[in-house]
Amino acid sequence: MIRMENAEDLSLPQMAALLGTSQEVQFAAKGRREVYEWVEQVLVRQEYALQGKKTKGVVRAYLAKMTGKSLPQITRLVRQYRETGQVRGQDYRRRRFVRLCTEADVRLLAKVDRAHQRLSGPATRRILEREVGVYGHQEYVRLAQISVGHLYNLRKRPDYRKQVALYEVTRPTQVSIAERRRPDPQGRPGYLRVDTVHQGDWDGHKGVYHINSVDAVTQWEAAGCIPIISAESLKPLLEALMAQHPVPILGFHVDNGSECINHVVAKLLSNSLVEFTKSRVYQSCDNALVEGKNGAIIRKHIGYGHIAPEHAARIQEFYVRYLNPYLNYHRPCGFATVTVDAKGKRRRKYPLANYATPYEKLKSLREGGAVLRPELSWEALEQIAKSASDTEFTERMRRAKIDLLRQCKMESPVPPRSEVGR
Repeated sequence: MIRMENAEDLSLPQMAALLGTSQEVQFAAKGRREVYEWVEQVLVRQEYALQGKKTKGVVRAYLAKMTGKSLPQITRLVRQYRETGQVRGQDYRRRRFVRLCTEADVRLLAKVDRAHQRLSGPATRRILEREVGVYGHQEYVRLAQISVGHLYNLRKRPDYRKQVALYEVTRPTQVSIAERRRPDPQGRPGYLRVDTVHQGDWDGHKGVYHINSVDAVTQWEAAGCIPIISAESLKPLLEALMAQHPVPILGFHVDNGSECINHVVAKLLSNSLVEFTKSRVYQSCDNALVEGKNGAIIRKHIGYGHIAPEHAARIQEFYVRYLNPYLNYHRPCGFATVTVDAKGKRRRKYPLANYATPYEKLKSLREGGAVLRPELSWEALEQIAKSASDTEFTERMRRAKIDLLRQCKMESPVPPRSEVGR
């Protein structure tokens, strides 16, 4: 900071020397008015109108550096000085609408709202009209003539709010089932992400429901199918899905749907000492892994068309015999490599070397301490993986899927059309 006394009295050589320095010098003023007065003093002291073109350029550059304004702004101020002999700012005159309602009218509106417990705008406007037309209360004349929209504007005014203070205690809905947070596996398999997929409606008739579970670390996937969504029908399916995962289940994460957030599922998980979590509000990435699998697996292989609930058991058998083994032993998945740059931004990359089947990923964690369920062994899993090549097993799965979908289409009962459809 450089303090300069009488900066408007500098000579032209001093101005040029100041402009040649690299230091940032600025005229300290409290507001625009003082800046304009100082600019006028400089122009008067330097006899700007009598100077040559080169000297005028030095003065304008000096004014721009000291005030921090641009050269076009300084040029406008100089033009004003040459035309009027002074530099003054123009007062801003805001256009205002004529005020129809007084403070007394606002107090009267507050009185009406307190008495009627703040009805809607049209209802309040009708009450004001009746006060004048039916009961002859002339103090309501101005309020009865304003629009409903302006009535809401009056309710936003500070003087209205001071008189009508409506306080309502927030009543949060407490759901004690599951903990609202993102699970943290820390590289340990056994933390599942679970989601529900609905297989379409047809004329008001619901289709089957798919339940998809994916391990957050190994991407081991187990899908199931049930005819209806209910806590009673979901419990045996969840038990079957958890049994298809080769490692002990440590965590169970779901969205906020009531099909999983219920006491039946909570009791099932608490008996198994499984961590039960649910997605946070406005955090769509908490369950993004299984939601991506829903589109890439369930929708891709089963489609979007309606399938009657009668075929849920047949689809479940197809999942256990073909689709789930194909996903876990023969379909490679991408595992991201996360890097953090200098700015702290996380970047995810999927190099070719990071693509592996969920079983291969699980085997890579064997040395890190990953354990199987007591009834399984690494030899048994290796035998399943080597029973057929990837392409051979995929062909079996594809033929079984075609037969399944054909039978579902041929044997599906045709729902009766509604009266509207006729």
